[in-house]
Amino acid sequence: MNEENLKNIRHSAAHLLAAAVLELYPNAKRTIGPAIENGFYYDFDFGSDTITEEDIVKIEEKMGKLLKDWKGFNRREVTAEEAKEFYTDNPYKIELIEQFAGEGQTLTMYDSMNYKGEAFYTDLCRGGHSEFPKKEIGAFKLLSLAGAYWRGDEKNKMLTRIYGTAFPTKEELEQHLEMLEEARKRDHRRIGKELDLFVFSDSVGKGLPLYTHKGSIIRRELEQFIIKEEIKRGYQHVYTPDIASIELYKKSGHYPYYKDSMYSPIQIDDEQFMLRPMTCPHHFEIYLSRPRSYKELPMRIAELAHLYRYEKSGELTGLIRARAFTLADAHIIARVSQAKDEAKRCLDLIEYVASVFGLKQGENYSYRLSLGDRTDDKKYFKDDKAWENAEEVLRSVLKERKAQFVEAEGEAAFYGPKIDIQMKNFAGKEDTAFTVQYDFVMPKRFSLNYLNEEGKEEEAVVVHRSSIGAIERVMAFLIEHYAGAFPTWLSPVQVTLVPISDKHNDYAKEIFDKLIDLDVRVYLDDRAETMQSKIRNAQLQKVPYMIVVGDKEMEAKQISVRSRSGESRNGISLEEFIIELKTEISEKK
Repeated sequence: MNEENLKNIRHSAAHLLAAAVLELYPNAKRTIGPAIENGFYYDFDFGSDTITEEDIVKIEEKMGKLLKDWKGFNRREVTAEEAKEFYTDNPYKIELIEQFAGEGQTLTMYDSMNYKGEAFYTDLCRGGHSEFPKKEIGAFKLLSLAGAYWRGDEKNKMLTRIYGTAFPTKEELEQHLEMLEEARKRDHRRIGKELDLFVFSDSVGKGLPLYTHKGSIIRRELEQFIIKEEIKRGYQHVYTPDIASIELYKKSGHYPYYKDSMYSPIQIDDEQFMLRPMTCPHHFEIYLSRPRSYKELPMRIAELAHLYRYEKSGELTGLIRARAFTLADAHIIARVSQAKDEAKRCLDLIEYVASVFGLKQGENYSYRLSLGDRTDDKKYFKDDKAWENAEEVLRSVLKERKAQFVEAEGEAAFYGPKIDIQMKNFAGKEDTAFTVQYDFVMPKRFSLNYLNEEGKEEEAVVVHRSSIGAIERVMAFLIEHYAGAFPTWLSPVQVTLVPISDKHNDYAKEIFDKLIDLDVRVYLDDRAETMQSKIRNAQLQKVPYMIVVGDKEMEAKQISVRSRSGESRNGISLEEFIIELKTEISEKK
């Protein structure tokens, strides 16, 4: 079944949900109910009624009864006045009617008809439904309840959102529910708590992650890995401030485009400063600190930059979408003739990083060419020729490497098109992880020029790129990808030492000291617990290796090694294990 038909099934199921709710809760006020990726939802104002998970079962049963007698939809056009009269006691629908009904414009209402030819439910809707709902909605399931502000605005009333999904067959639904259960087990927020990697505190603020000792180890390993790799590839790593004058963002053009997602200005003396949402203008100022020659280009300026963006409370999702994050950012200032090659190099780096993490193109991530909209000169810089050239450069880069990609109109940055690397999590949800952007606007605004071979000034271009993405987002993705069982080089604890009894503690401490000297992250579990309990604890913490020492090991000056997968090797030398372990870590296997 194609995506459009599946979307129609789920949109129809949203109508079915609303019909069931109104039969059970006649005073409830419905708002909107769209089809979404993998399902649908409908938002309701239940007034004084409180809806629980138990009520979901009743609503689902009512949906099943209504579906049996559902013949199809009847579409009719109404005036705004007629629509308002229908929704006379529903301020949410009236607000929508006033927004979408222009002067003299009609709206569409859809009646859900039963086999007697009666309408058992009617809703204001643009359309996109199943022609034969009873036949096409083969299976459905209500999944969860959530709070949602009306129109996504925290200043508005909190509504009750009911999520569900629907499929043509019961088998497809069951497969989807199994996938959702596995995704629930892998949820980075759940695993992050179990493994003690990060926390959030309302006292600190929503969307502001706090990394524990263990989480900080993973973060530091990722940061050191990407810095070392980028320096190897010709990047100059820099540090720039977390705040800057608001005038800098007005000059770059970010302020008018992104001010709604930027924090409010900070007044200092007679100046206004902002927590930075991006690093572009900071890096441009480094470039402009002195005249540049063509011999210095391409100049690759990189930084692990702390950034701050205001995300609505309802959109915050653990580490995936936070208000403070660290971006592995870079800006390559180059000649026009160098831009294509630099974009290729960026994708080479991104694909290398993905391979280190064990991610495969087409399976774990894909390419999207995000294009501008020539007709929207409010959102996009007006220069049709520059847009066409930039888009063709990025398109040719993808074609030449024979990469599969989709093109997305209207997804570009205001200053140029970009290649987005879309990561898929275990549940199939996509998020943009890395980007490569072609920028022909900032060089004009900042006069990013260089002296050519003839000593004359020429305008450069900028390639923006993120190699490993936001550290927070990639951590979330990797937690879910590995289900918390990180490869040894990333594991917060790489080895747990398990002395069988107190008399083996001294020998275990000797091994501990040797491993510490070799920069192995090791934990000595000398608690007064059984060996089985200590091993179980290490397995729950997803530690890659456990070294068990008892009488035999102590007498022979050997060790027994157990991996988290359950494999055991008894009576081997510590030196042999260290060589294998250090190779595994250094090669990032």
